[in-house]
Amino acid sequence: MSDTAIGAHTATHTGSKSEQAYAAVKARIVDGSYSPGYRLVLAKIAEDLGVSVVPVREAIRRLEAEGLVKFERNVGATVAGIDPTEYLYTMQTLSIVEGAATALSAPLIDAVAIARARDVNAELRECLEHFDPVRFTRLNQDFHSILFEHCPNPHILDLVHRGWNRLASLRSSTFRFVPRRAHESVDEHEALLRLIESGASADQIEKAARLHRSATLDAYLAQNNAGSDSAH
Repeated sequence: MSDTAIGAHTATHTGSKSEQAYAAVKARIVDGSYSPGYRLVLAKIAEDLGVSVVPVREAIRRLEAEGLVKFERNVGATVAGIDPTEYLYTMQTLSIVEGAATALSAPLIDAVAIARARDVNAELRECLEHFDPVRFTRLNQDFHSILFEHCPNPHILDLVHRGWNRLASLRSSTFRFVPRRAHESVDEHEALLRLIESGASADQIEKAARLHRSATLDAYLAQNNAGSDSAH
C-alpha cells in the first residue's frame, strides 16, 4: 500500500480527514516542529498526510480561529508568534478558573485518582533528569486534568478547557524558557495532592492551585524581561 493510501486509510479510521489534518498540524505547532513564523504550505502538508488540500484548508481555518495560525498578505498561512500580552491574560484567567475548578473537584477526587496523579507526577520528576520540555508539558497537563476534570460546574470547566487551548501553542515553550521552574512545579504538585488528601478547605486548595499557576507566569515574565533588558 502506498504512503498516500496508508494516510487515507488511517484518516477513515481515526476521524474525518479534516480532523486528522487539524490534529497533525496542531501537534507540530505545539511540539515546536512548526515554529512561530513558519509558512504553512497547504499542498505540502496535504501531500505529507496523504489527503487533498480541502481538509487541510479546513484545519488551517480552525487553527486560525484558535489563534495558532495567522494569514499574512503575500505570504499566506503562518504559525502565529507568541504574544506576551495574550499569554499574560490567558495565564491570569486560567489561574483563577482552574483554581476554582480544582477546589470544586477536590471532594470528588478519590484515592484512585490521587494515585493516578502521583504516578504522573513521578513521571514528571523522572523527566527532569533528561529534561524534555514538550513531554514535561504533556504530562503536566495530564496531571492537572486529573484534578480539575471532576469539577461539577460545566461552565467553569469549559473556561478551563478554553484556557488550556489558548496556551496550546505556548505550552511546549514555557518550560523550555524556564526549566528551573519545572523542578518547583513538581514539588508543588505533591503539596497540592496532600492538601486534597487531608480534606483541606476549598479556599486553601483554590489558593494553592492559583499560586501554582501564577508562579509559572511570574517565572516566564521574569525571564522574558531579563531577556529584553540584556538585548538593550
